[in-house]
Amino acid sequence: MKITDVKTMVVENEAPYIGGKYFLFVMVETDEGITGLGEKVTGSTFNRSNWKEFTSQIQLIHETAEAFVIGQDPFNISRIFENAYGSRHDYRHHSLHYTSILAAFDIALWDIAGKASGQPTYNLLGGKFHEKLRAYAYMPSGWQDNPEKAGEIAQQLLEEGNSACKLDPFAGVHYGTPRDISLSEIKNAERIFKSIRETVGDELEVGIGTHGQLTTYSAIRVAKILEPYNPFWFEEPVPPENIDEMARVAAHTSIPIASGERLVGKYEFAQLIEKQAAQIIQIDVGQAGGILEATKIAAIADAHYAMIAPHMYCGPVAAAAAIQVDTCSPNFVIQEANQGPLHKTIFKEPLAFENGYIIPPTGPGLGVELDMDVVKTRIVE
Repeated sequence: MKITDVKTMVVENEAPYIGGKYFLFVMVETDEGITGLGEKVTGSTFNRSNWKEFTSQIQLIHETAEAFVIGQDPFNISRIFENAYGSRHDYRHHSLHYTSILAAFDIALWDIAGKASGQPTYNLLGGKFHEKLRAYAYMPSGWQDNPEKAGEIAQQLLEEGNSACKLDPFAGVHYGTPRDISLSEIKNAERIFKSIRETVGDELEVGIGTHGQLTTYSAIRVAKILEPYNPFWFEEPVPPENIDEMARVAAHTSIPIASGERLVGKYEFAQLIEKQAAQIIQIDVGQAGGILEATKIAAIADAHYAMIAPHMYCGPVAAAAAIQVDTCSPNFVIQEANQGPLHKTIFKEPLAFENGYIIPPTGPGLGVELDMDVVKTRIVE
């Protein structure tokens, strides 16, 4: 089997634009009629105002395809990835745009491998370790200015079948230079957690998400005050690029540190894990390098008794890829469940989210197929 062509397709998302305003899908075609589906993660950065930058990414996909993908055996996933990664200086910059292009091809190639073998991709990566995947929700609005209402909202999540959620008690500010978190803000966050624990007890895990906006000392203060409420994790307490400072926070608290959604490649993740900066590893499969790279990162984490909780603020195909990694990874703990309206209609058989769990698809490859009747109404020319 040989790869004969690569095509791209831009699909406009539906409000509230979970995963970004546009999805960029990559279709890898072969001489045996099997087509693999991938996705180049775009996040929330692209819109009509910077469409020129978007089209430059599409051009780079096709340039990469011509140089490293077309004409290759689609089963040689590792060789294709390493040849592209090692031959151009730009791919070693660990830029989101470059690694997410390699990830798009990787995801599509695993889709082809699964379809050609008649197996879900996870069966080619060690088989199904998890029959179902625990997922976490986001705390709906209504508690930000009314901490006492947080318990009531948490109770609703619990009744809907959720066993875990995440909230950002310091949201609504600039996510730039790390900032001091005032004592009044920290005590407000404490009231939020107190309300939740008094209402639902220990039945609901609650993760803290802060988008890396705290200084190191602020993160340590926050952790000390919130520690008695046993948060599920403290996500990106400081900006993720300084792993040593994140490790310093980790050394000062018993709350597990979560990080990884803004990291790419096994080398960055290896430093995060080996420096004991995080114990819950939030791989973004569509950004970090794809399915194969994600399984390597998961293995590094596994060797250090760390768990994976993949990031899922992405399009539906990258989400399907994350589910394949989750299903075969022994050290999977929980999956972000971040779906917008289009995620639920774009596949002929939507990904199954039921009572706080994701049910892995059983079809070959990624186990999903685009519903072209839906897609055609949202294609951007």
